[in-house]
Amino acid sequence: MTPGSLHYVRRGRGEPLVLIHPLGAELVVWEPVMERLARDRDVIAVDLPGFGRSPGIADSPTPRILAATVAGLLDELGIERAHVAGNSLGGWVALELAKAERALSVAGVCTAGLWSRPIGQRRGPDSRAVGRRLLPVMPTLLRSAAGRQLVLRMSVAHPDRVPPEAAARLVRAYVTASGYQSANAAMRAEVFSDFDDVRVPVTLVWGELDRLVHRPRETVPDWRTIVLHGCGHIPTWDDPSQVARALLLASA
Repeated sequence: MTPGSLHYVRRGRGEPLVLIHPLGAELVVWEPVMERLARDRDVIAVDLPGFGRSPGIADSPTPRILAATVAGLLDELGIERAHVAGNSLGGWVALELAKAERALSVAGVCTAGLWSRPIGQRRGPDSRAVGRRLLPVMPTLLRSAAGRQLVLRMSVAHPDRVPPEAAARLVRAYVTASGYQSANAAMRAEVFSDFDDVRVPVTLVWGELDRLVHRPRETVPDWRTIVLHGCGHIPTWDDPSQVARALLLASA
């Protein structure tokens, strides 16, 4: 469904829970936990601007601007405030929604932006360009557990648990997203700030085997921490039950 411009999927009943994907992904990352969450929540999984099936935006897609687009979706749906859970960049966007007083609670899964200083642009080979060249053969490569291990090992602790079709969607989202470059640059140029403006319960959820984002040494004392054992940066396929329990606890 697409009100306005953001594509989303909505299931379940109860208090609203918005799910926001990581940089370079789309709402497919939430599919392993959607049904579990929908038993107790009105779950709304969103494609951010320039990702998945959502068109891009003209403004620089900083986390604050991305949060404003999600707030616009809430307006379209007639929801004043919702529980919000986000993975990586999505976690940062969730915190920005809390600062904008649109969140009832925040669950940040492997949250980006809590680093001590801007991390700057990544150096090295352009993996997205390589991925685009290999895109025609990706479905075949990802049918095997070995292929999924090769392609997804940095993001998922147990790539063999990702269904081939979901793996193909995840890779396609990463290499073709029109919003990736600008959102990546904006994310790496900033840090999350104004912690005191977050006045709702926050739970930081960390993958024990995350290879991309490390836990900060210090956070707000009142914020709860949960560690997902045996899980990587995108943990929903690693252990859907463990992730769903954490998100339901965070939004209780």
